[in-house]
Amino acid sequence: MKISTLSIGDELISGQVTDTNSGTIAAALLAEGLRVQRHLTVGDNEPDIMDALNDLAHVSEAVVVTGGLGPTVDDMTSRAAARATGRRLVIHDEARMHVRQMSGKLEMPISCPLSDKQAMIPTKSTLIPNPKGTACGFHLIHNGCFMFFMPGVPSEMIVMLRETVLPFISERVTHKRVIRTASLNVFGPGEPEVDELLLGIAKPDQGLSMGICVSYPWIRVTLRAEADSKDAVDELLASAVRTARERLDEYCFSLGEITLDDVVAELFRNAGLTLALAESCTGGLIAKRITDSAGSSRYFQQGVVTYSNEAKNRLLGVPTELLAAFGAVSAECASAMSRGVQSVSGSDLGLAVTGVAGPDGGSDEKPVGTVFISLASMESVRTERFQFHGSRDEIRTLTAWTALDWLRRYLLII
Repeated sequence: MKISTLSIGDELISGQVTDTNSGTIAAALLAEGLRVQRHLTVGDNEPDIMDALNDLAHVSEAVVVTGGLGPTVDDMTSRAAARATGRRLVIHDEARMHVRQMSGKLEMPISCPLSDKQAMIPTKSTLIPNPKGTACGFHLIHNGCFMFFMPGVPSEMIVMLRETVLPFISERVTHKRVIRTASLNVFGPGEPEVDELLLGIAKPDQGLSMGICVSYPWIRVTLRAEADSKDAVDELLASAVRTARERLDEYCFSLGEITLDDVVAELFRNAGLTLALAESCTGGLIAKRITDSAGSSRYFQQGVVTYSNEAKNRLLGVPTELLAAFGAVSAECASAMSRGVQSVSGSDLGLAVTGVAGPDGGSDEKPVGTVFISLASMESVRTERFQFHGSRDEIRTLTAWTALDWLRRYLLII
């Protein structure tokens, strides 16, 4: 079945609000073995809504519409739907009763002159119940295309989608493909390198596709398999995931919705080691991410933000002679910081970062984006220089990600 979505609202096309409904609808349909062919967004303009409905009806077998069913003057989806499909707009008694009942529950004034507006739907339409809000939805057939109209409020829409729209569509699709997806999360290489590493994994003729999406600063690789049976899909997808993980090797830090922070937290719990942080250019960003994980007190000893040279000397014992000779942004200083925080905290590991986040403070020798990361263990100290690019926030983010990835890689091999 060819399915499209239509999102309506000036707030969507102006960028004030991000449209999440279309993605939610697409994901829910995909779980049922159905694909969305296209997404379309228009503003609260009656002619634009009418044109969109007529255009989509010619290329779709079903259209799922959200938005514009509210009580205010800019909510004109019902009227546009009636005009586009050659129907009259009438008050629906059941919808009017629902509006009044829900208005009382939600403590809204039923005496509002616009209260009946949400009870007006096109003739020859079937009501879609809304257990969460005042505006009922409706569905109708236009030029052989099923059209479903629901409110734009996500919490209301998703209940109506699951309880009414999905069952309606599923019952009318006689042969549905089984579709499954798996995601691999990658940090380190850029998008072209990831694409090269995974060359040939996608096999569209066998029902296996691949997508690469940059979610700065990490990359998500999505593998999607389609087949006529669950067993066939599972076998196809599992084989592709195994191959992708082998090729990505240490760059792949997790599958699905597991974050890098989650991975590091689990590794620390399993390793039984403790950690202390000394941050300069990141200003506590790494400590925040560590402590965002519940139970981090089991392994995280302390974190210090030593922004000034005086703080580095006083709190971490970095020698003033070292700072004078090499500067705060140097391999020598980073190494002293990691050893210093490890010593004062008594932790197994000491991690330190120092750098020039910008936009000022760089030099020819150490331009903006110069960062040193150091990891001290009981056996050794590893310190490296990095040259990151971007805004101040991007440099700080890359520094934090790289530092956490160092911890992940270290804990994987001990």
